Amino acid sequence: MAESVRSDGKGDDRIENLIAARKSLKLSLEKSKSLGLALKKAGPILDEMKQRLPSLEAAVRPIRADKEALVAAGGHINRAIGPAAAVLKVFDAVHGLEKSLLSDPRNDLPGYLSVIKRLEEALRFLGGNCGLAIQWLEDIVEYLEDNVMADERHLSNLKKSLKGLRELQSDDERAHLDGGLLNAALDKLEGEFRRLLTEHSVPLPMSSSSTLAEQAVIAPSQLPVPVIHKLQAILGRLRTNNRLEKCISIYVEVRSSNVRASLRALDLDYLEISLAEFNDVQSIEGYIAQWGKHLEFAVKHLFEAEYKLCNDVFERLGLDVWMGCFSKIAAQAGILAFLQFGKTVTESKKDPIKLLKLLDIFASLNKLRLDFNRLFGGAACIEIQNLTRDLIRRVIDGAAEIFWELLVQVDLQRQIPPPPDGNVPILVSIITEYCNKLLGDNYKPILSQVLVIHRSWKHEKFQEKILVGEVLNIIKAIVLNLETWKNAYEDTILSNLFAMNNHYHLYKHLKGTKVGDLLGDSWFREHDRCKDQYAEIFLRESWGKLPGHLSREGLILFSGGRATARDLVKKRLKTFNEAFDEMYKKQSSWVVPDRDLREKICQQIVQAVVPIYRSYMQNYGPLVELDGSSNKYAKYSVQALEQMLSSLFLPKPGRYASFKGRQLSDKFNNGVADLRRTTSAVV
Repeated sequence: MAESVRSDGKGDDRIENLIAARKSLKLSLEKSKSLGLALKKAGPILDEMKQRLPSLEAAVRPIRADKEALVAAGGHINRAIGPAAAVLKVFDAVHGLEKSLLSDPRNDLPGYLSVIKRLEEALRFLGGNCGLAIQWLEDIVEYLEDNVMADERHLSNLKKSLKGLRELQSDDERAHLDGGLLNAALDKLEGEFRRLLTEHSVPLPMSSSSTLAEQAVIAPSQLPVPVIHKLQAILGRLRTNNRLEKCISIYVEVRSSNVRASLRALDLDYLEISLAEFNDVQSIEGYIAQWGKHLEFAVKHLFEAEYKLCNDVFERLGLDVWMGCFSKIAAQAGILAFLQFGKTVTESKKDPIKLLKLLDIFASLNKLRLDFNRLFGGAACIEIQNLTRDLIRRVIDGAAEIFWELLVQVDLQRQIPPPPDGNVPILVSIITEYCNKLLGDNYKPILSQVLVIHRSWKHEKFQEKILVGEVLNIIKAIVLNLETWKNAYEDTILSNLFAMNNHYHLYKHLKGTKVGDLLGDSWFREHDRCKDQYAEIFLRESWGKLPGHLSREGLILFSGGRATARDLVKKRLKTFNEAFDEMYKKQSSWVVPDRDLREKICQQIVQAVVPIYRSYMQNYGPLVELDGSSNKYAKYSVQALEQMLSSLFLPKPGRYASFKGRQLSDKFNNGVADLRRTTSAVV
């Protein structure tokens, strides 16, 4: 059996083959397993390689580009890199100035201005060369794109960046080149301009208690020369950067505020009075006098100084600039308020005193005419010029209208009843003083000039004799009024008192005046004679009749005894007392306004009555003094009687106005008097 197996050697071979096959399969499985693991690990690497293939392809693309294009690309790149590198270098330098420009300019103003100038130069370079650098960069991008020498994604990013740079080239965006550094520096420069002005703008040292004549002479330039030079240097830089208007605005604000502070001590609140706050010029008469002085002071002291200072500070910028600046200062500091006040006066109600106040305003403006023409004559001051011309026209028109209406108004007053107390009518008081003033040294030249101008506007000529003739006609009209009023009294005694008062008033208040010189001595002699004549008639017809009641007839050679004499004395004293009481009661309401004339008349009355009364009482008083009813007949002592007569004709306090009084008429415009409202002008 064994032999048969051994003899069969082929069986062994098959086993070995099986073993070998098994080993081979096992090795193959292990290799397959290793290969699977290797393939598993290679997957992410392949994915990464797949992702990198486009960039690798783009990187090797130039190698595939045309040889001539590759050679030319170098030149394009070099031309683009040069300007771009220069721009970047300057841009870095700009940021190097930041620390200096954010410091305080007052520490070193010249150095600060120098740094700003360097920044301006750098920005000009950037503004001029950024465009060139961008153009070259755009060219190289276009070249790379045309020759397919760069990745499209990279080219797109480059185009986007270049587009942003190109937008910065516009005027609106150019400021971003320095990140706003220049604007910040200019803001600081404006702040330094304001500081220099504010610290050296000091109001004039004035006191409201001192007069304008006591103030300093015309103020010199209130800024030191070194400060002016600094301001000019700052203006130069700000003007270069289109900030001149802001600078002028700061200057006007500070300097106009300084002028207002100087004027504040003068108490100019009255300039704000509106037309509705007063009805006649009398209520603000004092303010008008102050107005002329204050205006002259403001023009000659304050605006003159500002005019010179504007010229000093802005002279390098031209006449239009500094004149425009001065015009704004003058307007904001108060010149317009002065002119508006004058206009308000011209719009108030017309009355006689308003003529004098208008002439005062004209005189003030005329006195400052050359100063106004020099200070406010430029085109920049057109508003001030227009307001001044309008005010002058209103003043001249108003003054001329009132003057030519005076005679008409005097004539119209003739219809008004005379004063019930025999006083001098307000109209007479006003007109006499008025005419004296109009022909006086102060007002006559001014009124003549006003009338000359007013007539010239109508292409008419004016001569002085016209003014004089008109004033004399007014006086003649007053005299005619007095005669009419005298005849209007029912009581002839009061009529004579009225005539005495008024003839004396004309005599006293016109004698020795310019008007009086024109009227002549004979005119005054006539009025003096009339005064004495009417005084004599008044005394004779009134108090002169009183002593007649104290007749001694029948008392010297009486035959009826003591009782009969006593009855006769009682009767005559009773009649005297009744006549005295009646006359005193009536005349105690009458007025003699002139003190000298009043004392003279009272003395004459005393002399006419008291001595006779004293003698009568000394001789016959004892006859009634022992009687139980003596007080009924011996009613007045001699001293009481004299005191009563001496106190007659006193003016009533506050009842009668002076020259500063009431308007002649509410209707000057049409020349028709409102009789109900103008009665007070006479009485």
